[in-house]
Amino acid sequence: MSDILADIVSHKRQEIAAAKIAVPEAELRARLATAPPPRDFFGALAAAGPVALIAEVKKASPSVGLIRADFNPASIAQTYERHGAEIPILRKDFVIDAYQLLEARAAGADAVLLIAECLDDCLLRGLHAQAIELGMTPLVELYEPANLQRVFDAGATLIGVNNRDLRTFKTDLEHVIRLRAQVPDQCLLVAESGIHTAADVARLRAAGIDAMLVGESLMRSKDIGAAMVALLN
Repeated sequence: MSDILADIVSHKRQEIAAAKIAVPEAELRARLATAPPPRDFFGALAAAGPVALIAEVKKASPSVGLIRADFNPASIAQTYERHGAEIPILRKDFVIDAYQLLEARAAGADAVLLIAECLDDCLLRGLHAQAIELGMTPLVELYEPANLQRVFDAGATLIGVNNRDLRTFKTDLEHVIRLRAQVPDQCLLVAESGIHTAADVARLRAAGIDAMLVGESLMRSKDIGAAMVALLN
């Protein structure tokens, strides 16, 4: 794990410890009964046609800091929905504890992101299985190609490749394209980071990438809807 990622995970552990005090696990489990039924995230991506869009509601990031000062998450999500993003909700976070899965499902999430570089084999398999038990779809992300077999061994069928190296913050769209041949056809492959233009999307489509997760380029746009139309066209 890189120093940057280790710092993020350390901070996340503190955040989770505080959350467990504020809202005990038993209370979260009680909330599950009134949560909306989970929607099929994998199915939505598979049915969307070439390069389905997962649009991220994102105010800031560890790599670039503040992205959008004028930040109204509900309004942004509604704009995404109107302009072609997939409707199921993904909790995109540094998930390292089963408590976060309960938080996500109780809040109405349909899917969760699991990052291979943050999790040992046992925890990756356990969180993957628990997410499915809760009715959610795990999107398992990796950067290092060496983690691909670990992701397969965990049972992942929805796999994300982060094109940004968190050690250097360098982004290379070709990273996911190079790994495409190593991912079986029965899995869906999601490109993450470094996607800014319709030409980028065309490169992903030509390489057989199934979906893309886009946040920063949309969040920086004055007209988010127009930026989505331009990207998808």
